[in-house]
Amino acid sequence: MIARADLHTHSIYSDGELIPAELVRRAQVLGHEVIAITDHVDMSNVEWVVSNVVKACELSEDYCRVIPGVEITHVPPRKIAEVAKLARRYGAKWVVVHGETVTEPVAPGTNRAAAENPDIDVLAHPGFITLEEAQIAKDNGVILEITGRAGHNITNGHVYQMAHEVGAKMVIDSDTHQPENLMDDAAAKVVALGAGLTEKEADIALHVTPFEATKNL
Repeated sequence: MIARADLHTHSIYSDGELIPAELVRRAQVLGHEVIAITDHVDMSNVEWVVSNVVKACELSEDYCRVIPGVEITHVPPRKIAEVAKLARRYGAKWVVVHGETVTEPVAPGTNRAAAENPDIDVLAHPGFITLEEAQIAKDNGVILEITGRAGHNITNGHVYQMAHEVGAKMVIDSDTHQPENLMDDAAAKVVALGAGLTEKEADIALHVTPFEATKNL
């Protein structure tokens, strides 16, 4: 079984269905060596969520490497940097920003605010991200996500085109909320190829970038 890394998942600490231990165990069975638990946060709950996710990661580390993280979600663009700093202060090692997906009313300017901030690790499902924003993300080391999440994945092809044109790094994440959302390596590769990635690009997004980005966490 080929090793898998998924850097965008949710537990019962936000709107996921699984307690962290079950989420991690199910991921391990599907071949995951690394998983980040990135529950939704804003100014109101970031301390509570991160402190509990940190505990959960420590308890689940027998299964695979578990990284405590957050997904900054529907936060006004000018406050994203502040929430990211708070998340780091409370123990988050991986920071995802909920991008301007076409299926939710995320505030305009969110993609740019995330792309401009080197403290952000992944800009998730960023919808119709512009070429300029993709270049800014690349320049700041912000990884662009190709998502397996239904609805959000409508624009995967566009996100790929923008990332490909500027040479931005990509990862293939599940954005898991339910058990059936988790993807083994074969399913994640289908998502990558369906977005337009070449075999080589898919291999890098699946088996190189996520492991290099998290190796020191």
